[in-house]
Amino acid sequence: MVQAQTPDEPAARTPKIETLRAGGRNLRVAVWRAETIAGKTPVRPLLFFNGIGANIELMSPLADWFPDRDVITFDMPGVGGSPSPRLPYRPWTMALRTARLLDKLGYGGKVDVMGVSWGGGMAQQFAFQHTKRVGKLILAATAAGIVMVPGDPKVLAKMANPRRYVDPAYMMANFQALYGETDTSTKHVSRLSPPSRLGYFYQLAAMAGWTSAPFLPFLRAKTLVLMGEHDKIVPLINGKFLARLIPHARFESVPGGHLFLVSQPEKSVALMRAFLDEADEDVAESRRAA
Repeated sequence: MVQAQTPDEPAARTPKIETLRAGGRNLRVAVWRAETIAGKTPVRPLLFFNGIGANIELMSPLADWFPDRDVITFDMPGVGGSPSPRLPYRPWTMALRTARLLDKLGYGGKVDVMGVSWGGGMAQQFAFQHTKRVGKLILAATAAGIVMVPGDPKVLAKMANPRRYVDPAYMMANFQALYGETDTSTKHVSRLSPPSRLGYFYQLAAMAGWTSAPFLPFLRAKTLVLMGEHDKIVPLINGKFLARLIPHARFESVPGGHLFLVSQPEKSVALMRAFLDEADEDVAESRRAA
């Protein structure tokens, strides 16, 4: 169990947003630079993979909670400000492209990695494919791909409908059914930038037939699995499955539905911050040896 303290309300941060070319694709990238604090040792950057169809602006409040870290994210092809893809892609090709993007941004060392929902699959793929580049791993509201306990069929049918991004009225009308939240809909919808239909379809297709189950036992990163207790899209049991298969994983649940990071930021971020701030095992060992 992570011992967490509730953080204070954060100040808004302004990212640097630019379009970079990596692995043959142009991607809209955002980097929130860490605040320089005298006498404090810099901490690892945090690489973030967003949910399906989600643009950079949707996760910007999360970056505000980590002023001591560089936070890096980007719009997937056809999402937000990234051009629509001409060809389909797979998780392993996007993980390779992400590594090249980090190189272009000057992050050659380790980064902590976080993924939410669809992005949780990408985070798992990146952590397996680029083991030496990953410090710690946070998986939120996500599952092991096709090897998962499915959510409510009625909710999943609405989830697959791109109208939830294109039509704000549809999103508002179905927000509680989709995400199990009632108080966060207006702010959430106001930050939406609808993906292109091709971009949304390719994101769906990217994970078709994909599962992390065979490689989860080989992940080396210390991992925190966070799930919403009332998630109708990715039921809580899927997080327990991930935590059981990943060797150095712990499981935590948070009140709320699929968007518990938005509806319960204090509780969620307190758990994440406590986890990320823990000394790495190898660092702890070297200190004991000294």
